Amino acid sequence: MGTPLDLFAAASPEGAWTVAEVTRRARAVIEAGLMPLWVKGEVSGFKAYGSGHWYFTLRDKVAQLRCVMWSRDNERLPAPPNDGMEVFAFAFPTVWEERGEFRLTVRHLLSTEAGGLWQVAFEKAKRSLERDGLLDPARKRPLPPLPRRIAVVTSPDGAAFRDIAAVLERRWPADLVLVPTRVQGEGADRELCAALALLSRIPRLDLAIVGRGGGSKEDLWTFNNERVARAVAAVPVPVVSAIGHEIDVTLCDLVADLRAPTPSAAAVAATPDRNELSLKLERFAHALVRALRAPTRHAGERLERAGDRLGAGVSRTLERASARMAEGGARLDALSPLRVLSRGYAVARDRSGAVLRTVAQFPAGLAFRLRVRDGEIAARAGEQ
Repeated sequence: MGTPLDLFAAASPEGAWTVAEVTRRARAVIEAGLMPLWVKGEVSGFKAYGSGHWYFTLRDKVAQLRCVMWSRDNERLPAPPNDGMEVFAFAFPTVWEERGEFRLTVRHLLSTEAGGLWQVAFEKAKRSLERDGLLDPARKRPLPPLPRRIAVVTSPDGAAFRDIAAVLERRWPADLVLVPTRVQGEGADRELCAALALLSRIPRLDLAIVGRGGGSKEDLWTFNNERVARAVAAVPVPVVSAIGHEIDVTLCDLVADLRAPTPSAAAVAATPDRNELSLKLERFAHALVRALRAPTRHAGERLERAGDRLGAGVSRTLERASARMAEGGARLDALSPLRVLSRGYAVARDRSGAVLRTVAQFPAGLAFRLRVRDGEIAARAGEQ
């Protein structure tokens, strides 16, 4: 036989414990005896209250545990867990005195799937953006080749804007406009959406860069917010996304027109190099001169050949004209009175120069001039 149970040994000085005293002592014993621990289980009966607190049950095939996760802890998570999701919970065992209920106060929650709850939320938002066509490569716009005004949406206190400004100072003389916003922490998603909406009001804007420096997955999570990604997609000018380091890929990277691994790389991708452009223009000018010089040389050669042909044609024409003139001159010469005179004939003219052709025109005493081969002589008609 065992030792008889003393019914009154466990009594309080007042004779009996109150319910509150029992639950308080149970809480003290459990919290002192059970250190914070990781628990693996399936989420069931999840409820999110207006206060922001989450209440749910973790269960397996044998048992279940009631859980609470306060808003100050769950606000760091990208999304609440779904019923049926298997998770790892880092929790403090305690007793809920009001209900006399053993429960876990959860401080951290991770999905057992690759990447945890962060990856689950990322994939869920990504599928939503895909359904609306915002990840379609065909909607990506080309960057302007010579941007004159560039807006940078980032924190005014971070290194991203300074890096971009330094690159543009030595690379391309664009007008740089800072649109300040917080890039992490509570409310950063709302500020980012508001800053992105302001881009449509900047006159003559050619390009926008959205970025920040590196950080943890939690620090970068604002850029995985679906509302922020949709705001990036709605910007009226091409957008370059430069968030974190090269290994970090966010939803904003996926919807942007171009993703750059760093803010400095975004500035390089968004602008031409003035020195390279100057060299290209110089080479183009030389090529243009060469291109114009060759046709000019060819045209000169053709003009020279045409001049030769024209000169030859004019010479032939002149030769033919000279021959015709010589021939006409010969005919005229044959008909010339002088030619007749050279054969022994003479021509008589009166004082007025009229030719005297008949005897009747020579009355006695008429003075006239007689044209012979080598000159003229004065004569007078005698008696007939």
